[in-house]
Amino acid sequence: MKKLKRFLIISICLIFIESAANAQSLVSPAAPGFDVVCTDIPHGKIDTISYNSTTVGTTRQALIYTPPGYSTNQKYPVLYLLHGIGGDKMEWLNGGHPEVILDNLYTANKVEPMIVVMPNGRAMKDDRATGNIFDREKVEAFATFEKDLLNDLIPYIEKNYPVLTNRESRAIAGLSMGGGQSLNFGLGNLDKFAWVGGFSSAPNTKKPEELVPDPAKAKQQLKLLWLSCGDKDGLINFSKRTSDYLEANSVPHHYLIIPDGGHDFKVWKLSLYNFAQLLFKN
Repeated sequence: MKKLKRFLIISICLIFIESAANAQSLVSPAAPGFDVVCTDIPHGKIDTISYNSTTVGTTRQALIYTPPGYSTNQKYPVLYLLHGIGGDKMEWLNGGHPEVILDNLYTANKVEPMIVVMPNGRAMKDDRATGNIFDREKVEAFATFEKDLLNDLIPYIEKNYPVLTNRESRAIAGLSMGGGQSLNFGLGNLDKFAWVGGFSSAPNTKKPEELVPDPAKAKQQLKLLWLSCGDKDGLINFSKRTSDYLEANSVPHHYLIIPDGGHDFKVWKLSLYNFAQLLFKN
């Protein structure tokens, strides 16, 4: 009964695709068990890295996922995957298990081999998710992370891992506060990112006309622009206003609304599952 109930829940959740009229391709329904550990398949590896942050003035940490069959003789594209205001570098690993989702996708030949970096998006010396997480200094640190990402973390990854360094091989996505960061940083640095995703993006998301001041340039440079949110999420208007603006300006994008979806990992795991399958493909 538990397996049947799980199958029905996943099936119902994924009768939800709402793509813009000019979306680049269809979104795949999730296979039953897409987020369940399979013991008899190849697995990627999760490591902790430490990098010097000139932006913050300290050594900072991030998690890194290398795919099954990882080899230093091969060069990989990179996805930078960001957490929410109440989380840190561990939030995706603890709540969403992207390594499980990606391992299963690799086995099904549905995703391109990639490295995934999960940093702490709170760029300050004490970057723990403790105390008042809405404290002004802590909220401002999420904006500061743009400099840390561009000037410190990305150079570290590109120096120490066999990665492709062109913009077409670099993606950024995140949940909630990290979704807002991803849209702000990705669309604000189209010379650095060609693949951008916001899952349940939070109020830190800039207004659409600030995110995409030049729709023609965005259309030319973006490989993928992704928005998703649960229909029960109180923050859905931030995703909707962005999608409405993009559609009005004929900027190709995906906009997924997930039925009975709140501000939670049900939405974020389904978003990552679909988003990952579109990355780094022609």
